[in-house]
Amino acid sequence: MAFDFLVPVADKVLAHCELLPSQALGKKVYKHTKRDGLPVLAMASIAILGVNESRNAFEKKAEQLDVSAIRLELYKLMLGNWNSTIVDLGDINAGKEVSDTYFVVKEIVAGLTEENIVPIVIGPTQDITYPCYRAFDGLKNMINLVSIDSRFDFGNQEELISSNSYMSKIITDEPNNLFNFSSIGYQSYLNSQEEIDLMERLFFDAYRLGDVISDITLVEPLLRNANIVSLDARAIRASEVGMLDNFSPNGFTGREICAIARYAGISDKVAVFGLFESENSNQSFQLMAQIIWYFIEGYNFRVKEIPYANKEDFTKYIVPSESEELVFYKSNLTDRWWVEVPSILDSYNKSEIAALLPCTKEDYIEATNQNIPERWFKAFKKGLN
Repeated sequence: MAFDFLVPVADKVLAHCELLPSQALGKKVYKHTKRDGLPVLAMASIAILGVNESRNAFEKKAEQLDVSAIRLELYKLMLGNWNSTIVDLGDINAGKEVSDTYFVVKEIVAGLTEENIVPIVIGPTQDITYPCYRAFDGLKNMINLVSIDSRFDFGNQEELISSNSYMSKIITDEPNNLFNFSSIGYQSYLNSQEEIDLMERLFFDAYRLGDVISDITLVEPLLRNANIVSLDARAIRASEVGMLDNFSPNGFTGREICAIARYAGISDKVAVFGLFESENSNQSFQLMAQIIWYFIEGYNFRVKEIPYANKEDFTKYIVPSESEELVFYKSNLTDRWWVEVPSILDSYNKSEIAALLPCTKEDYIEATNQNIPERWFKAFKKGLN
């Protein structure tokens, strides 16, 4: 069993938790310890998992990421008004080969996903997204992946896989389960024009940093449709994480990245949340902990909404246009919006009806002005291929 490779939570974290007030998160998390072994997973909703593997880093790491320090900061935080049960499975240490580590990550993430437990994977390099994606082999036919990153990470064709090229491997490897890839917060000067053109040719979604920070709600529909969310901490600006060398002056603020993490948590489709590329500084440890806290906060506000299944809870809008008739649904409970994509079959139903693409009220308003939303057009084209 892959779970046999898990290393217990460090003694210093356990000792620290003993000194915390009863309202602290560290008092409520069931932890993997040397004495008691793995926590019972039967009632768990969320699992924290560290991965100590950085051999495929594009820029070699000077030191190992201190995942225990992130835990120390996380467990200091106060518990929200939550009903979910959280377990900390400890860490996966590097195997003999990187492929060995990937295999263990894949098996553990797959095992958790099958039990409807959402893993929060903390690792030093973003290539760990790849085994998280492969964990869905045999579990789900098509995967939507969202990356919060300043780069697309397609890398060079010569690279087999690294933290800067893992997306190329995801796109090209068989079985190809990737339906859609969305990049949130990319910075144009860090990506070649060829990469930007490739995103267009593959009908993937790409949102520039400036567009997102001017309206953070733009990312909510993307995250609502995601199965995996992979967050590269280097999408955050350097001043927010303690002026670390590999971070850029431009990027998300702490408040913005926590808002995005909360949107990811609220999405009832997000089955894996990965937090990668952080480095060792007290300020970074604190921010990573707060990002995880906001994801868990969002998770506890999940509302499962399917317009086709609960018609009385939705208002249907039909917008005629010259080329297509667009059908929108608005939730009367949460004010969230969806639009039908007739070229794709709905995964929630065996009958041949159109799938629903999360969208915004602004998309509906644009459609009434005869402007077809770009994301709808890309999804429609993809469904035809």
